[in-house]
Amino acid sequence: MGALAKLTLLADAVDLANSFVSAFAIVYTLVILAYIVTSWLRLPYSPWLNRIQRFLYDVTEPYLRLFRRILPSMGPLDLSPLVGTISLWVLAAALMRILDQFH
Repeated sequence: MGALAKLTLLADAVDLANSFVSAFAIVYTLVILAYIVTSWLRLPYSPWLNRIQRFLYDVTEPYLRLFRRILPSMGPLDLSPLVGTISLWVLAAALMRILDQFH
């Protein structure tokens, strides 16, 4: 395998990793947004809606709990989804910048 083929393979891997990081940040942001919306709404009881709400809770709560421990209590206002989303995008941008250095 020649040097050019190895560089092309590395460039493809970096592009794939960048795409994954970007897609993960978008999807996780949408999951956090869905969790926020479903926590605000009073949905009728349905086994399917209950499963969806439980899934959203199980996926987002461990991540958001990290920020709830750090942020001061502001009464009924929970800023952890906002801070968590911003942190997610900052981390994703930093990761993509690091990966671009291998390009």
